[in-house]
Order: sequence, then structure tokens, then C-alpha cells
Amino acid sequence: MGPKPAGQKSLYGPVSYCRVMLLILCVDLDDDLGRKTACETPVVGRDAVEAAAVELATADPEDSDVNVLFEGVHLYDSIDDETVEVAAVTGVDGSDVAANRAVGEEVDTVLASLSTGEDVRALLVTDGAQDESVVPVIRSRIHIDGVHRVVVRQAQDLESMYYTIKQVLDDPETRGTILVPLGILLLIYPLAIVANLLQLPGSALGIISGLLGLYVLARGLGAEETLDRTVDRVRSGLYTGRVTIITYVVAAALMVIGGLSGVQTVETMTDATSSIAAVVAALVYGSVQWFAAAGVTSSFGRVTDEYLSHSFEWRYLNAPFYVLSIAAVAHGVSAYFLGLATISYLAIALTAGTLLGLGSTLAFAIAETRWQQADPVEA
Repeated sequence: MGPKPAGQKSLYGPVSYCRVMLLILCVDLDDDLGRKTACETPVVGRDAVEAAAVELATADPEDSDVNVLFEGVHLYDSIDDETVEVAAVTGVDGSDVAANRAVGEEVDTVLASLSTGEDVRALLVTDGAQDESVVPVIRSRIHIDGVHRVVVRQAQDLESMYYTIKQVLDDPETRGTILVPLGILLLIYPLAIVANLLQLPGSALGIISGLLGLYVLARGLGAEETLDRTVDRVRSGLYTGRVTIITYVVAAALMVIGGLSGVQTVETMTDATSSIAAVVAALVYGSVQWFAAAGVTSSFGRVTDEYLSHSFEWRYLNAPFYVLSIAAVAHGVSAYFLGLATISYLAIALTAGTLLGLGSTLAFAIAETRWQQADPVEA
């Protein structure tokens, strides 16, 4: 297929009298076309270039030179106001000097094959700056009207980056990991400005560092999953009428009171010269009764819920007795270390705590065994 003649509409049909031929040169500097296909270069003519593009696309669909060849064919088909020809020239896979020399030789071959007396001008089609380095070599042989760079809409790197960012923003876990610390960091400057206006610069930095520290600590310990599960259980408990919601709140209040009571006991019964053992004993002595009350309250709430859900077992009743046993032992030991109890009281507390735990375990084990044996008879 030879050059496409120019066509100009008039009252008498197309008239062909252009004096310039436009040569569309598809440049493949590293010779992907020659290395990956059986095509001999240079390739001259629309049909030959199209066939070469199809062959290269079949051999390597990801090669950007495929788009260069098809773009050359597209430009050939879209230009109808002047004589036009399309050709593909290649270099070599090596140094730029050798590649440019090879392209120059193939351009000479293309120009020699054009049987025309018209002035030939070139339009280069490339896929990037590397192929455009051959422009001076081609310009020394033919006038260049322009360089057309083919830009693929879905470049692999850009597309991968876009979808990666989109996936990160759509993933709740990843979004929380990246965006929450970034948001806290971005809030540092405006919070510092507000703190300066309020004359509280130290407070602002302390709050920011505290929030960031709590977030990092929660992420490191996996506390966010525990918190999510706790919130779900509380929500479920509120809707299903679980008694443990109330007992846990009461137990938490009792533990707070116990902690404050323990601190007051430490301040009252110790001084700066007291040993660490004395401080710990005072803390336990002042808080153990409140902690025991909290444990018994929460355990009875759990037992009640198990009974209401028809999953009650006798051994569940061991929990409050175990709490009382531990509380008795802790109270006796702490009182003895503080000098508030004799060795006899300590022995009684240890014995009572041990017997209470063992007795409850044995009693409820027997009750559970007899209950299970009685069920088939009743059925």
C-alpha cells in the first residue's frame, strides 16, 4: 500500500495537488519490534505497520511501543488533507550512540523507498523521552514538523498507586492505622496556637502527646480489638437485659472506692521511711474489702445471667467463694505485716480462706454430679 494521496473537497470532487508529503515515523529506539517479533525493519506502509503492531502486541502486550505503532496508524487514517505515509524505524538494544546510528540508517532507507517528488516532512511518534533523544539524528536527514508522544491512560505504576491509595482509604483497619496518627500530627499546630492564645502551651503539648501515646499503646497491645468487643457486649447486654451490665458498673465503682481507700490507708499508716512491703501491705489492707465486694457482686451477676440463659452450672457458684477466700488471706497477711494482727489471726485467716475455697469446690462438684444424675430420671 503506497502513500495516501491528499484529498481536498471541491465542486468537482477531490483534487490532488499538494506539494508536501507527511511521513509519520514511529520510533522504537531499543528495537523491541525487531527483538520480539519476526518483522524486518524498517516497516513502511499502513498495512505493514498495522501488522507489525498486532504481532508485537501478541508477543508482548505490555510493551509501550505497541501503542506507538497503533498511534501511527491512527494518525495516518485521520489525516486526509495532505499526502501521508507511515513507517516504523528501530534502533538497537545497546548504547544510545549505536541505537541513534541505526535509526538514522533506517530513516535513510525509508526516504529512499518513497517514490515521490514532493517535499517530505516528518512527524515523529514516540513513547517517551528516551526515544526522543534520536530527534537530532532524524532532523539531520529530514525536516521535522513535530513530535507526538503517546501517553497511555492506564500506566501501570500510576494505576497501581491509585488503587493502592483507594484500597487503603477503604479499609477501616488500615485507615485507622494511617489516618488517625496523621490527623493527630496535623492538629498539633492549630492546638498549639489555641494553647498560646489561652496561655496554656504546656497543656496543649501534654494533651497531644498523651493522645498520641494512648493511640500507639492501644495499637501495640491490640487494645482496640478488646475495646470493640467490649462495646459490642455492652450494647448486646443492654438490649437483651443482662444483669452483668449493672453488676459490672457497681463493681467498677467499688474498685474505684477501694483504690482510694487503699491510698488513704497508705498515707495514714506509712511514711517516707517505710519499706516497699509496708506500703503494699497498707494498700492491700485498705482496699481488699472493697475489691472483695466488687468481685462478689460481679460474680453473682454472671451467675444470674447464666441461670436466665438456661446455661447454669453449679460450679459457677464457686466464683464468689473464691473471691472471699482470696480476700480473707490477703486481709490476714496485710494486717499481720502492718502489726495490726497477731500470728494467730493470720493462721485463722489462712485456714479459713483455704477451707472456704476447698469446701465450695467440693460441695458444688457433688451438687452438680447429683443434679446431672437426676436429670435422666426426671426425663
